[in-house]
Amino acid sequence: MQGLQQPPSAPPSFTPQQAKTQQFGVTPFAVDQGAIEPCLFRFVYIWPTRGRAFWAWLVFVGRRSVSGFRWDRGGWRYFGMDLRQISSFQCF
Repeated sequence: MQGLQQPPSAPPSFTPQQAKTQQFGVTPFAVDQGAIEPCLFRFVYIWPTRGRAFWAWLVFVGRRSVSGFRWDRGGWRYFGMDLRQISSFQCF
């Protein structure tokens, strides 16, 4: 996509382990915008609420969504997703 800062390289070659968090009672409805914002223009590993986890490079973080590039089959492709679809994430 022209005009968007694409990732500088392929993502890291390792697969991060999802942190085991103990939750009591109500679980968060969505990932907080302020929590994921520091991941802008960095590699981030995303564990969605449904589907397989993946490497991403975020170029936008809004109140309700994120967008950027997702590593898929050896290449980057543009994607967007609702913050409610993210179970957890880790920036690198």
